[in-house]
Amino acid sequence: MKRGVLFDTETTGLDPLTGDRVIEVAGIELDGDLPTGKSFHRLINPERDVPEDAVRVHGITSDHLRDAPRFEEIADELLDFLGDGPLIAHNAAFDFAFLDAEFTRVGREPLDRARMVDTLAIARARFPGLPNSLDALCRRFAIDLSERTTHNALLDCRLLAEVYVELTGGRQRGLDLGAAQITRAGLDYAGRKPRTPRRIEPDAEALAAHADFVAKLKNPLW
Repeated sequence: MKRGVLFDTETTGLDPLTGDRVIEVAGIELDGDLPTGKSFHRLINPERDVPEDAVRVHGITSDHLRDAPRFEEIADELLDFLGDGPLIAHNAAFDFAFLDAEFTRVGREPLDRARMVDTLAIARARFPGLPNSLDALCRRFAIDLSERTTHNALLDCRLLAEVYVELTGGRQRGLDLGAAQITRAGLDYAGRKPRTPRRIEPDAEALAAHADFVAKLKNPLW
């Protein structure tokens, strides 16, 4: 299987060229487009203030970041996790631009844009003219959004991983393996303990009512 990483960032603003910085980065390892359970998550001290407009989006304040490491302190660890496979993100150009600015600032090479997989572009191609934000896609695929009160990078990665599976048909590709894993764990497809089947026998009154109903049908298919 091919290893990839699905990732997300939170920032102080919208433009790294005007001094905005990464304050949170998270990633989930994928194997064959399915999560392996390995993840990466760091808060980062941006060495500047976090504007109130940004705080309203992700809920991360300057106080939360006061004792967090600087980007240069986590750069090598992050690069190791990102590896050399595909990098998947929603509106990926935004996240790539911010990480490129941070890597350049600490003397590392920018990310190879050939590795970029943009789930927003995939969603727009599949659902043209429809809302394709992460929230909209979660609602479209009936993915639980109850924990998403603000933009949290790791939670967004977990939600996007579910969306990505739906967008790429990953459930079909991994169906046999998933069924085997679920069976071994004694769980159903929703991750719950399955109920014991219970045989239901209709009584004489129900059978008579059914026979009476069938007798009144005109030109039945059978």
